[in-house]
Amino acid sequence: MKVRRRDFLKLGAATAGMVVGATAGPTPVRAADPNRERCKAMLFDATRCIGCRACQTACRDGFGMSPTRDGDELYDQPTGLSTTCPCIIQEYRSEDGEEWSFIKRQCMHCLDPGCASACLVNALERTPDGAVVYDVDKCIGCRYCMIACPFDVPTFEYDKPVPSIRKCTFCFVTSEGNVPRCVARCPTAAMQFGDRAELLREARSRIHEEPDRYVDHIYGEHEAGGTAALYLAGVSFDKLGFPANLSDRPIPDLTKTFLNSVPLVIILWAAFGTGLHRFVQRREAGLEEVAEEVETGP
Repeated sequence: MKVRRRDFLKLGAATAGMVVGATAGPTPVRAADPNRERCKAMLFDATRCIGCRACQTACRDGFGMSPTRDGDELYDQPTGLSTTCPCIIQEYRSEDGEEWSFIKRQCMHCLDPGCASACLVNALERTPDGAVVYDVDKCIGCRYCMIACPFDVPTFEYDKPVPSIRKCTFCFVTSEGNVPRCVARCPTAAMQFGDRAELLREARSRIHEEPDRYVDHIYGEHEAGGTAALYLAGVSFDKLGFPANLSDRPIPDLTKTFLNSVPLVIILWAAFGTGLHRFVQRREAGLEEVAEEVETGP
């Protein structure tokens, strides 16, 4: 049976139409979760941080990723989030030296996490307590979570034969005292851990009582739909490396239609590839038949 060129083009057009139909149309409206803000959270006050990096060391200890020592020198000291450092203290200093601050970078544990929405196999999910956790046994290494995160948090073990994603897990569930290791280790109480609503009230109180000390902004209260990692600082957050002008809308609201179409596109593309392969095989078989007829003659 021969497949005509016209039939092949129809197959391609039908496949393209199905893809367009799958990706077009209005974005579905998600029902708001009334309990999503009733979770645990961490408040980091940058004006109280002294840059000792005890929190960073505690985090790496918990993950079994402590830096190694060669005599009196430590090496493997990252300057940003990495697969061996899920949280890090960074320093900001203006060119004239008038402004400076330490800031803690880690997973923001979004109330509506884009990484979990992007994951095709539910390897990332938000727990009722507010932590966004990762299941290495489910992960297929697609790295869509890295693309979906507006804070550029998840990192990938490119150097390992069986790689996985690394990020802060908000380890209060597995830590002593039911607080994250970083919070427990901080010597200046730059971090507090508790109910999100109470921490927001505490943050607003500090800004009201000391307006000259703080920027009038609680970072994470509304960004990307709200996060469980909340920040106070005396320097504007865009200078501290946080995404500026981030929408208050949850990331899944902006990406859900596209992300829902990804598995379908993969399936349709595979079907199209299979059809193309069969078309080529049948065409070659037809050419062989013609060649045989020419050789044998009438």
